[in-house]
Amino acid sequence: MNRIDATFDALRAQQKKAFIAYICAGDPSLPATAALARELAGVGVDVLELGVPFSDPLADGVVNQLASERALRAGTTLRGVLAMVAGLRREGCQIPIVFYIYYNLVHQHGLPQFARDAAAAGVDGVLSLDLPPEESAGYEKELKRAGLHAIYLIAPTTPEERIREISRHAGGFIYYVSREGVTGMQKSVATSMAARVATIRRYAEVPVAIGFGVSTPAQAQEVAAAGDGVVVGSVIVNQIAQHGNDQQLAARVARFVAPLVKAVKAI
Repeated sequence: MNRIDATFDALRAQQKKAFIAYICAGDPSLPATAALARELAGVGVDVLELGVPFSDPLADGVVNQLASERALRAGTTLRGVLAMVAGLRREGCQIPIVFYIYYNLVHQHGLPQFARDAAAAGVDGVLSLDLPPEESAGYEKELKRAGLHAIYLIAPTTPEERIREISRHAGGFIYYVSREGVTGMQKSVATSMAARVATIRRYAEVPVAIGFGVSTPAQAQEVAAAGDGVVVGSVIVNQIAQHGNDQQLAARVARFVAPLVKAVKAI
């Protein structure tokens, strides 16, 4: 069974919600990312989203854009990220890993080869930010053949008929973007989440995770209550930006994330 499915099944049996953490692979280095993955798994993060750095990350706010720039300056490549994930799996790290990636990188690698390489490395799902479901038939076929889930975004402005169509394609979980715009920390969460998630659930057979803008334990708890899990990214990436030179970076970031995880698990 795919690690994402196994994780959500276990959480559902415990009546718990998922905590999904996003970090940019290679920020500040790939060895640091591996250490962060291990530490985040240790404080209860259920799924790890790894951003694969790209030169034109249009869906990302300034915090994640700068992380991508730092990772690229450090020499991070898709092949390097795949090798880092493979190393984690050889060590026995079993946290589900999702690639948050722009399709240009997949295309340049070669779609069939990308699917095979990602699966061989130990990736569990792929969220291609700029590939719409209408153009994803070949992509989904290759991912499915490799045992990977194709994860899709749904936005607050997505019409219901399109929600139905995206839900038909989705594997692993649906990522509901709780507000319009790009990624980034926010002072409050969207008020329309519960109603929108209820609409998605009419069509989706997979869990619904909610993200974009979650910055505090209270926000994480509020958002998780409306869905099957919460995605927290920019506020974690910001911690990495602030403490990237700290020799204890991974442990420090894990201590920051632990209260967020605890808040979600308290529901």
